[in-house]
Amino acid sequence: MKRLAIITTHPIQYYAPVFKLLHERKQIDIKVFYTWGETSEDKFDPDFGKKISWDLPLLEGYPFEWVQNIAANAGSHHFNGIKNPGLINQVINFKPDAVLVYGWSYHSHLKAMRYFKNKIPVYFRGDSTLLDEKSLFKSFLKSIFLKWVYKHIDHAFYTGTNNKAYFKKYGLKDHQLTFAPHAIDNDRFKTDRCTEANELRTQLKLSTHDILILFAGKLEAKKNPEILLDAVMRINNPNIHLLFTGNGNLETALKHKAQNHNNIHFLNFQNQIQMPVVYQACNLFCLPSKGPGESWGLAVNEAMACGKAVLVSDKCGCAIDLVPDNKNGAIFKSENLNDLVAQLKQLTQSKNKLSQLGEASARIITHWNFLNIAKPIEQQLINEILT
Repeated sequence: MKRLAIITTHPIQYYAPVFKLLHERKQIDIKVFYTWGETSEDKFDPDFGKKISWDLPLLEGYPFEWVQNIAANAGSHHFNGIKNPGLINQVINFKPDAVLVYGWSYHSHLKAMRYFKNKIPVYFRGDSTLLDEKSLFKSFLKSIFLKWVYKHIDHAFYTGTNNKAYFKKYGLKDHQLTFAPHAIDNDRFKTDRCTEANELRTQLKLSTHDILILFAGKLEAKKNPEILLDAVMRINNPNIHLLFTGNGNLETALKHKAQNHNNIHFLNFQNQIQMPVVYQACNLFCLPSKGPGESWGLAVNEAMACGKAVLVSDKCGCAIDLVPDNKNGAIFKSENLNDLVAQLKQLTQSKNKLSQLGEASARIITHWNFLNIAKPIEQQLINEILT
């Protein structure tokens, strides 16, 4: 059986299920190398402002190795936060037929890509887009550098339309690109939690006629939760409620601004097991991001798997793929309050219409699943060896 070494920083809920599936399917032999380093402690998330420990098992069902990280300031938030003197030897000892690297912008990941290029096939997974590019001069310099980076890649698995355009701009050709969609555990999110969802709505003092708009994520500048608060306050309809779920550095300011509005609600960070309840309690999910760096927005996948209508800004990498022709919601112009208000007014005219849009979301998201990530990875390695 052909072997694939996978290099990524740390276990997360969107990747671990793919690794488990690859191992269970037994089409290829895999081993994951975690470069942040082994730790039994919860990791501090600077955007949430607290230590986060996911309540799902992320290290079960697949082989992995911890890689010692000697970085003085260890973490995945900067290039020098991942320094692994032993990474290359650990990968070599596995004797892989190819290596798959998640993200190049870490010292040891880029070093591994450079080392294995022309020795074994180097695969890549990332989700960057061109949505935030502005300065022509900076773009020119960036282009030179990124074309050099991606010369070390033999094949990339792109997450969606915007990610594919990014890879092509920086030198990868169509034959070097395979679609492997951004995905979440659709089955877990679509499992009926309506009893708990109704209990949450009761806690928020919502009537059966009220419409609940949900924002779920870090309360940080790039996600622009304030514009959503401003829009709901401008609409000023007592039957339209807004729930912010999450924490972050904008939390205090948002709560202060909303303090006299009974239809604005806040929940602290909710872990993965509880999140389907939160999504299922809402009628409309909104991700109003302005970037930079909103390369996808997996919360949109989660809301859609729960059968909810979605409203997203055009700075969300997922918008073009997950909200096709407004079949399941709408896309608004980022940072344009008037457009956001108009879209919210249109979408919240009818709960029945929101339900129909939510049903469309559930249909659309079906194919954005873990299996459709695993299969292209397997097939690429198998085809590589055959040719």
